[in-house]
Amino acid sequence: MSATLTSAYMWIKALHVISVIFWMAGMAYLPRLFVYHAEAKVGSEKSETFKIMERRLLRGIINPAMIASFLFGGLMLWLNPALLSEHWLHAKLFLVVVMTAAHGFFARWRKDFEADRNRHSSRFYRIVNEVPPTLVVVIVILVIVRPF
Repeated sequence: MSATLTSAYMWIKALHVISVIFWMAGMAYLPRLFVYHAEAKVGSEKSETFKIMERRLLRGIINPAMIASFLFGGLMLWLNPALLSEHWLHAKLFLVVVMTAAHGFFARWRKDFEADRNRHSSRFYRIVNEVPPTLVVVIVILVIVRPF
């Protein structure tokens, strides 16, 4: 890579890491809001406040951060296509697909809460709350350690 391209690549990589941090922070917080929302009485002021918080978190932080993560990650692969032959990257990308599926479930559950149709207990959301951090731990190990 030329010096200019390398410099651009490092900026793109930094922006990718920043956007992933925001995405994961939101993904860790949203199910925690669901825990408390599931315990709130439907129609209560508390429930209505959670609806606003969940919508703003998803639309204002989580969705844009996910899009930015994909954009900057895709740019990195476009600038360095040799990475596509790395097995650790295949595993990472698979886990990113799993994280994206979790994101989709969270968005659907948010809509269920919005319509007062939540079908899950606070215990369910406490368990689901562990999914994003667990995925992040494995993804970071794959990226830093590159075990295969």
